[in-house]
This record gives sequence, C-alpha cells and structure tokens, in this order.
Amino acid sequence: MKLKVTVTALAFTLGCLASTNAYSQAESVAQRVDRLERAFEARQAGQARILQQLNSLQREVSELRGITESHANQLEQILERQRDLYQEIERRLAEPQSTGMDSARYDEADVFNADTSNAETGYDRAIRLVLEEKRYDQAIPEFQRYIANNPNSEYVGNAHYWLGQLFYVQQNYTEAKSHFSTVVSNHADSTKRADCILKLGMIAALEGNSTAARRFFEQVNREYPNSTESGMATRQLQSLSN
Repeated sequence: MKLKVTVTALAFTLGCLASTNAYSQAESVAQRVDRLERAFEARQAGQARILQQLNSLQREVSELRGITESHANQLEQILERQRDLYQEIERRLAEPQSTGMDSARYDEADVFNADTSNAETGYDRAIRLVLEEKRYDQAIPEFQRYIANNPNSEYVGNAHYWLGQLFYVQQNYTEAKSHFSTVVSNHADSTKRADCILKLGMIAALEGNSTAARRFFEQVNREYPNSTESGMATRQLQSLSN
C-alpha cells in the first residue's frame, strides 16, 4: 500500500514536471517566433526605406539628367548664335561698303584733314582699328573718347553702333544694349538702326527673354521690310518658334 502511494506521487510529480517543461518550451518557441516576426518586420521596414531612398535618388538623377540635357541644348543654341554672330560681324567688317562705312569714312577724312591729331584719336582712328587692324579692344576706348569729345557730331550714332557691336562680341550685353538702344532711340535716320534693333532682339534671346526678342524681331520686319536685317529677323523668329 505504501509503495503504491509512493509510485502514484512520483507519477504525479513527473506529470507536473512534464507539463511545466512543455509549457516552458511552448513559451520559448512563441518568444522566438515573436522575435523572428519582429526582426522580419524590421527588415521589411528597412528594405522599404531603402527602396524609397532609391526611388528618390532615381527621380533626382532623372531630374538632373533632364536639367543637364536642357542646359546642353541651351548652350548649343548660344554657341550656334555666337557662331552666327561672329560670321555676321566678320562679313560686315570685311565688306564695309555693305553698311555704308566707305562713304562715311570718306566724309570723315574731309572733316579730319584740318587736324591730323584729332583724326588719330577720334572716330577715324577707331574705325581703322576695327576695319583694318582688327584691334577691337583698343577700338572701344577710341570710340568712347570720340563720343565724349564730340557729342554733337553726325557720326556719334555710328560710334554708338560700333561700340554696341564690339561689346556684343565680348558678350558684355549690358553695354551692348545701352549703345544699340541709343542708336534706336536717338538716331532714327541712322543706316545702322535696323541692325541695332536686330541685335537687341538677339541679346534678348540669349538672355532667355523670348517675348522681348520676338518684339524686336517683329519691329525689324515692320520698319525695315525687304532688308537684309529683316531676313535675319525672320530666321530668328523661326528659331524662337522651334
């Protein structure tokens, strides 16, 4: 009888231990699963953040690529216009008779013959620096001195025109606009006026002001139809429309 009780008690104790171990093991498995789930979720969240960052970087790269392509196109347009400018200025410098410079120079020679020193430091000297010697940088102060010393001369308009051209080639558009605008506003009879309006339009286009550029080109066509400048203005208008 005593042995039976002992065996029963032992069996009960073992059963309790087994239940406790099973519960402990079940709890441990649940904890591990929970930890794994949390780790998986954290990894998923991290991957989502990385993916979001990658998408953001891709958008930035696309935007930068678009900006770069846009700037490249703008640069190419500027370079193309600059090439056109150099070709035009060289053509005009090589063929001064097409702009009326020959007759102007002959008239100036008559005016300056009485005073050779004035001829050397005035308009005649500046013109020779441009047309014959092609020393453009030195021509600028010569024209400026001529304007300052001879504000009422009939050649002041021409001097402003050439200063505008020289500053234009140097890409000093602020100074170029100032001199071209002076010719347009104050020298209505100047043979250079049409070209000054055209150049104001080209400067506006280079500066990205297409509205002003279009206005200047249309002004050339309106006021000087069938002229060389009108043909160039028409081509510039077509370029703006593309």
